[in-house]
Amino acid sequence: MAAKRTTKPKPAFRRIMLKLSGEAFQNAQTGESLDPEILQSVAAQIKRVRALGVQIAIVVGGGNIFRGITGERCGVDRTTGDYMGMLATVINSLALQSALEAVGIHTRVLTAINMPAVAEPMIRRRAMRHLEKDRVVIFAAGTGNPYFSTDSAAALRASEIGADALFKATKVDGVYTADPKKDPTAKRYTKLTYLEALTKQLKVMDAAAFSLCMENKIPILVFNFFKENEILRAASGKPVGTLVTE
Repeated sequence: MAAKRTTKPKPAFRRIMLKLSGEAFQNAQTGESLDPEILQSVAAQIKRVRALGVQIAIVVGGGNIFRGITGERCGVDRTTGDYMGMLATVINSLALQSALEAVGIHTRVLTAINMPAVAEPMIRRRAMRHLEKDRVVIFAAGTGNPYFSTDSAAALRASEIGADALFKATKVDGVYTADPKKDPTAKRYTKLTYLEALTKQLKVMDAAAFSLCMENKIPILVFNFFKENEILRAASGKPVGTLVTE
């Protein structure tokens, strides 16, 4: 009997921007900011998507290490705190780079704050060239400006590189009418328009990020990154999570 062939899924996107929160790297039980097993799992999932032929750019948050708003409670002014948060995203980006290269994925980290001893500067043409050479590009240090979230940075970089979609990877399986952890009657949206998400104040992303995606017609897909092979299904165009589009 002939061996049964498995059909390789086809990519629905040529180039995606993946937004990961810094908390995704944190071990909730031990409180460890960078859990090696989680990083390995993230790298393995990205490798599967990369095998489809999808070009991948990534923006990582820094909330597992430091947040600018949190710094205010410690007596740090907001602007300084935001710069500290940007440096936290660089730490996470370097950790992710190491995990990806350990599984054979070539990567480049580009930072919005110039630090040549650590990573390359954010130059759009350079980023595009890396993507064309099939490297995973990790954008660090947010936009390089205080008062802008890493969601805004992801939307900005997605616009700059001409991404086909922005994948917002979370620990929940989409956007709900209310917090599903607090409200058991909360229902998940399968599809939303940008305006619906804004007017209903669903807080999928901040208003600046939404505006950029809406203006540049970049669909946003919100899904549970830690559900097995969910990102692979998303990259293959299968219905997962919540799609925010026109």
